Amino acid sequence: MTGSTARHDEAYHWPPELLELLIQVVPLLCRSKIAVVDFFRSAGVSEALLMGFRRQLDQDRDSITKYAIARSVLRQVNEQGDRGLPVRRSLLRNVTEFEDFALCWPDDQLKAEGLVAKIRKLVHVKDSFTRLQERQEAEREQRRAEQEERRLKIESRRRKLAGLRAELSALFSMADVRKRGLALEGLLNRVFAVEGISVREAFALRSEDGQVAEQIDGAIELDGSVYVVEVKWWKEPLGIDPVSRHLVRVYNRAEVRGLMISASGFTKPAIAECELALTQRVMVLAELRELVMLLEGEGDLSGWLREKVRRAALERTPLAVFGVDF
Repeated sequence: MTGSTARHDEAYHWPPELLELLIQVVPLLCRSKIAVVDFFRSAGVSEALLMGFRRQLDQDRDSITKYAIARSVLRQVNEQGDRGLPVRRSLLRNVTEFEDFALCWPDDQLKAEGLVAKIRKLVHVKDSFTRLQERQEAEREQRRAEQEERRLKIESRRRKLAGLRAELSALFSMADVRKRGLALEGLLNRVFAVEGISVREAFALRSEDGQVAEQIDGAIELDGSVYVVEVKWWKEPLGIDPVSRHLVRVYNRAEVRGLMISASGFTKPAIAECELALTQRVMVLAELRELVMLLEGEGDLSGWLREKVRRAALERTPLAVFGVDF
């Protein structure tokens, strides 16, 4: 296993350099051959694997060395793959946490201490490298997840806009003018909602006797500003009267802006009236064809409205038409 492999306690097996160090150090940590066997048993090595060594030591203690026992057991444990993972973890923990070197033979103490230090360093280096790898991989995974989330949002927006575009196209063939107007109001609310613009759908203000005192087609909120929205689908361009009525709604509400959308455009006097209103409030005029173009091109509705507001506030141009003026 090199620096690009998994952590020592999660790997399929120990790397050769770590395995060799363990083979060298375990016999030094144990004074006797049977102590080596018991060391392995205490780490969770199965008695079935150790039983042959116990018998061999009982029959002829000199027939095998501590190093031979350690090499055979550690190699077998290492070859167990994932099945031997708990034992490998335990063995490595017992070695790296070993501190009482006085238990070793006096001549082995310094060598054992040095080998344990090497193992600790090797484990630390590999863990540090692996932690860096894991952190980098986590960052890559987070970027992949964010990219996938953006892709899904884009696809979802595209599908929703396609559906709304089809609905809007169908409205042009609707004969009932009143139903068409109401349908357009609801559709535009959903267009704004798809773009993440906060929407309050049509509502009515009633007098004390229950009569409708004021009908509001809807309200939207963008960048902390609230816009009272009015939508008209008339045959002729909107004149001063409907525009003035909407301006009154705006004036009657503190810090509120106005947005009026017409399927038939606006007369010059109506536009001039809104220009005068811009000295007191932001009033934006829009044509339905602008929204049709935005839907067809999957344009940014928020950016469209921001640009119209900027031109209205700074240039005193209530009607700046998308595709013509910008």
